[in-house]
Amino acid sequence: MAQGSDPRQAGPSAGASSIQSLIGDALRETNELARKEIALFRAEMAGNIRQLIVGLACMVGSAVFAVVALLVLIGALVKWLATVVGSEWLSALIVGGVLLVVAVGMALWARSVLSLSTLAPTRTTRQVRQDAQALSERVSG
Repeated sequence: MAQGSDPRQAGPSAGASSIQSLIGDALRETNELARKEIALFRAEMAGNIRQLIVGLACMVGSAVFAVVALLVLIGALVKWLATVVGSEWLSALIVGGVLLVVAVGMALWARSVLSLSTLAPTRTTRQVRQDAQALSERVSG
């Protein structure tokens, strides 16, 4: 170190400017960290929204094909079951009841998959906690 660059040998104004520069550095780093956290949050939410849209589009497409297929298969199942039980209305009632149970089960499963908790920005939250811990360690240490 050069002789005049040691802060312990400098006067009181050098110590005040050192504190000011440290505070300025801390504020700049905090500002940069906040910008990066916001950018991470935006990127993560964009990915989550994209995933939600793709999932919903696939669900709608599969529902259209499923309805067409089910109409054909239901008609065949009702006619087959009518030959077994001997009654067309009873076979239609049995098939309709089973399909209703399946539809309710699928709706409950879809609701759990599309819950808001799966869209939460977990990586951003974890990163903010780590940064806050590191910042508090840096300030206290």
